[in-house]
Parts: sequence; C-alpha cells; structure tokens
Amino acid sequence: MANFNFNKVMLGGRLTVTPELKQTTAGVPVCSFGLAVNRRFGAKDGNQPQVDFFNVTAWRNTAEFICKYFTKGSSIFVVGTIQNRSWTDAQGVKRYATDVIADEVQFVDSRAEAGANEAAADPYTQQGAIPEPAAMQSVSGDEDLPF
Repeated sequence: MANFNFNKVMLGGRLTVTPELKQTTAGVPVCSFGLAVNRRFGAKDGNQPQVDFFNVTAWRNTAEFICKYFTKGSSIFVVGTIQNRSWTDAQGVKRYATDVIADEVQFVDSRAEAGANEAAADPYTQQGAIPEPAAMQSVSGDEDLPF
C-alpha cells in the first residue's frame, strides 16, 4: 500500500484584526491574524449565518505582503496547510491549537472596496505618480527616419 500524505487548505474570508508584522529572534518576518469564514449552509434559528474562525500564520515575504496590503475587514483568499500544536500551560494543563500556515494569499476585494490602506501602498494610484509622456516630435518625411 502506498503512503499517501496530503495537507492543503483553501479559505476565503475576512480578517478579524489588522495583521502586525513581527520578527523572530533570527529576524524572520511573521504575522498572525484571525480569519472569519461564513459557512455556505448551516444557518440555525432563523437567518443568522454561521461563521468559522481560523488562526492564520504567514512567514517571510507572505507575511510582509499581508501586513502591507490587508487590514481588519479585508477580504482575502488563503492557500496553505493545517498545523496542529500542543503545549503545557503554566498551570500544567495540556493545550492544543490548530493553525493555518499561509503559503499563498490573494486579493478578493476590488480596489474601491479594499480601502485607503491598499491605495496608499500603491504608488500608481497616487495623483501625479505616473509621469507624463514626453512631447512627441513630428517628422516631415522618410529621409529623417534612422531606419
């Protein structure tokens, strides 16, 4: 029998907090944030939608990208893996947590919906950031062309 291992998760939702870029003691960028994902089905007792909350951690360039372009309430699409961890707290109780480790992220909102944070980070949306083209020169005949 073949050994088959596969760990991949894809989630689309909204950030519950604005991510904050931190660094490990070795200087590796990392950020963590909560992700709220509405269930497609599963409304109980009326029209109240059900929401699942996930802890997401991103490392290196992905962490820097998230912190630069996403804020609380931003829509995001995350592709990554699920990681379980356990530890013993100060009272000696064994604790468990399940996290999503983000490998890739993508924008979901349009530019208008994404808000001021994304626009401020994009130099091409700022007025005057795109230089005006140089004035065109007219050429009267083919004899002046270099080719």
